[in-house]
Parts: sequence; C-alpha cells; structure tokens
Amino acid sequence: MLTSQRKTMILDLLRHEGQVIARDLAQSLSLSEDTIRRDLREMAADGLLLRVHGGALPVTPGLPDLATRRGLDHDVKDRLGKAAVALIRPDMTIFLDGGSTHAALIRHLPRDLPLTILTHSPTIAADLEHHAARVILIGGTLYKHSMVAVGAHAAAQIALLSPDLFFLGVTAIHATRGLSTGDFEEAAIKRQIASRAAETVTLVTSEKLDATSPHVIMPATRLSVLVVPAGLEEERLLAYREAGIKILIAD
Repeated sequence: MLTSQRKTMILDLLRHEGQVIARDLAQSLSLSEDTIRRDLREMAADGLLLRVHGGALPVTPGLPDLATRRGLDHDVKDRLGKAAVALIRPDMTIFLDGGSTHAALIRHLPRDLPLTILTHSPTIAADLEHHAARVILIGGTLYKHSMVAVGAHAAAQIALLSPDLFFLGVTAIHATRGLSTGDFEEAAIKRQIASRAAETVTLVTSEKLDATSPHVIMPATRLSVLVVPAGLEEERLLAYREAGIKILIAD
C-alpha cells in the first residue's frame, strides 16, 4: 500500500472511529508500528491530525476569543443563522447559547416574533435589545472567553427551565466521540441545558465537523438537528444521519 493510500485510510478512520491506534492499524495492514507512527508524525506536522500516545485523534479546533470569532467566517455563519431561524415558531421558549453563530441567528430573527428567549450570555441578551421577545438572562460566574455564565448559581437556575429548543454552541462535533468544547465548566452547563430542552440544535462551520475538543458535552445521538453549510460531501454527513440527526443545509 502506498503512503498516500495509508494516509487516506487514516483520515477515514479518524472520521468514522474518532481515533487511530497505531498498533491495531499496523497489525491490520501487516506493517510495522514504526511505519504507521511515521505516517502519523508527518500528518500531524501537516496539521491533519493530533498525535497522542499510541496513535492519533482528529484535529482539535482552536479557541480564539469571542471578539475574534465574531469576525471569522462571517458569511457562512450568516447563512447558518438564517437557516436555523426556520426552526423557530411563535410562542416558543428557546435557549440561546453564547457565540458568534447565534449572534448571526438573532440578525435574521423577526423582531416582532413573540418568543421567550433564555440565555446565559450577556452579549446575546444585549443583541436582543430591539426584539419583542421576552428575554430571561441566567446569571452566574462569567466565563469570559465565551461570555457565558457557568457554575453552581447558573446550574440552579437552569434546573428550573424547560425550553422547547436549545441552540447549542460547540467547538467540535464527531459522530462517534460526540459534541465537545474546550472548557470543563462550560461543557457541564451546556450538558445541563440540553438535558432540560425538548430538542437540541447545533450550527457548525465545516472545520468543526468530524473534530474533537477536550470536554464532551453529550453523545451525537442526543442531538436533534445539525445545521451545516451547503457544499459538504454527503459522505461527511452520512454518519450523523445514521445517528438519527436531522440535517439542515444552509444555502
């Protein structure tokens, strides 16, 4: 097998299994572990995967601050936000997570739509200033990187809520390894909100798909709707469809 063929196989394994074990792959291909480890080192140097002891994991997306994220992929996030608004019906109670993609959703949300909007993000609450929606802001310890409330105080308030929809922000989603983010406390709060919501929706740009971050929020099978940009290969979406997730394409 050519080196290029092995590397394509490794990427396919990462996409479908969420990890590569060097020993197991070497045995299945009747090759030495040194050969596989060399492939993994080269791929890691090219930014294609994350080397770990014994093998590799998918690339973990970076964690720029909120101000930086608001300037990234603006057009793509705008399309994602516009598509997601179609899921919202009058008189719903929705929970909006923090993040630049949900700020884009708000830009397309009709200002006169009667809603109750829950959020633990003061920046999201401020973006709703001119909307007719009733806005309930959850307080707690401010995690400044994402500008959301976390901790025991936030958790106590969230325990009393039952939103129809939760728009969940993630830094990565993988069909096998689940939805994840970069901070332990933030992951715990996201997990709790999802447990209280009737349905959970996440909007992701292409680099978050088939990736992992350090702290798992929940399995992919618990997600109701995945909103993705147009143009992705159907092969990348198949595992999510097989997990029972509705895919909404943002044109």
